[in-house]
Amino acid sequence: MTFQTPSFDIAAPPTVKATRASASRSYWQSVRRRLSRDPVTVICGIVLVLIVASSLAAPWLGLADPYKTSMIRRLYPVGSPNYLLGTDELGRDMLSRLVYGGRLSLFMGVTPVVLSLLIGGLLGITAGFLGGRVNMLIMRTMDVFYAFPSVLLAISLSGAMGAGADNTLLALTLVFIPPICRVSESVTTQVRGFDFVDAAKASGASTLTIVRVHVLGNVLGPILVYATSLISVAIILAAGLSFLGLGVKPPEPEWGLMLNTLRQAIYVNPVLAALPGVMIFVTSICFNLMSDGLRAAMDVKG
Repeated sequence: MTFQTPSFDIAAPPTVKATRASASRSYWQSVRRRLSRDPVTVICGIVLVLIVASSLAAPWLGLADPYKTSMIRRLYPVGSPNYLLGTDELGRDMLSRLVYGGRLSLFMGVTPVVLSLLIGGLLGITAGFLGGRVNMLIMRTMDVFYAFPSVLLAISLSGAMGAGADNTLLALTLVFIPPICRVSESVTTQVRGFDFVDAAKASGASTLTIVRVHVLGNVLGPILVYATSLISVAIILAAGLSFLGLGVKPPEPEWGLMLNTLRQAIYVNPVLAALPGVMIFVTSICFNLMSDGLRAAMDVKG
């Protein structure tokens, strides 16, 4: 990853400021251009937009009630009249539950990463820039969480706090804070050693000004790219917790919980039982590929 290094002269004259602004615009234009030329990233972006848009617009799509049950209609196969994707074990419309389930599944995947990004990013930047005892205190605390595999830690925290969406969000947030903090600390430590940071310190700039003007612009890119890659992991972990009965509670439509309730139907209608898993796979792989594309696009050599 190549860091873009802005000018260290905070009180630069207008011509220098204009040059710096022009260079920044040119960089982001190059990033957008490279993203638009990557067919895999474009396709994944379109798929994610469709999934997110359909989930958010679910109440206005005229879909069936995702909670309405009917034992007469249970386990209709895919392609049944009036039930495009069939019905689940309680006769609920699968298409409706998959679309509505995307709202909760995406929320459970994005929210913990955003919260972890705010908390872990702040801790990592603080540890990387200040160094010394502050770095040791923060990073050794993060190492305690690193002693446990992420899946085991998520299960342990969810099991201790009990099932429920709120507890799952808290558990996943705690799981993702250490890796984001470590990445933030690593890139901040690299940027702290650049000449323009030393020059800013020599010019008398305050620590807050140096971090805000000179450090954040160089570390946010790598941190955001890494956080994007964690969304797919969060979706899978949240679905896994729901599958184990430690996440979202019935009868809420959520892909992991739907996969659990349909597991017995795999012997009767395997295509129907696999649909929630397909949605988890497609969404997570799209986020992963989008993250790879963004990382490649931001690696613009000057």
